[in-house]
Amino acid sequence: MRLTTLCFLLKDNEILLAMKKTGFGTGKWNGVGGKVEVGETISQAAARELNEEIGVRVNPEGLENAGNIKFYFPENPGFDQHMHIFLARDWDGEPVETAEMKPQWFGFGDIPYSSMWVDDEYWLPKVLLGKKIEASFYFKGGGESFDKHEVKEI
Repeated sequence: MRLTTLCFLLKDNEILLAMKKTGFGTGKWNGVGGKVEVGETISQAAARELNEEIGVRVNPEGLENAGNIKFYFPENPGFDQHMHIFLARDWDGEPVETAEMKPQWFGFGDIPYSSMWVDDEYWLPKVLLGKKIEASFYFKGGGESFDKHEVKEI
């Protein structure tokens, strides 16, 4: 199971989502994140990904841990991942489009769940309410639907 991160910038009841332009999740709005590399902590990975994918810099120690989710893809176990979720309320620089992602701000009431991963609407609202979550999702096929899931507040 791959260890991954996902981070959301937040300001004034808005969330920064980014349209994935290449690779896993192409064409979906999502937070910013990716794989944890050898020798880095999970929060260091989240900070590195923010800088690489949208050009902002954050202090890894300043990231707010919002929980974690285990994703299972029984038909393709190579996609299985344990994702750690972070929120950032303080950063340096302005989000910019890169070859991988196109960032855009959305009001909390205007989040485009229909253009996101199908699981997001089950846990992201809880995170935006300040809850810390632990979840698991068991996807069918390439991730457009799931058989079972659990989301709990911790």
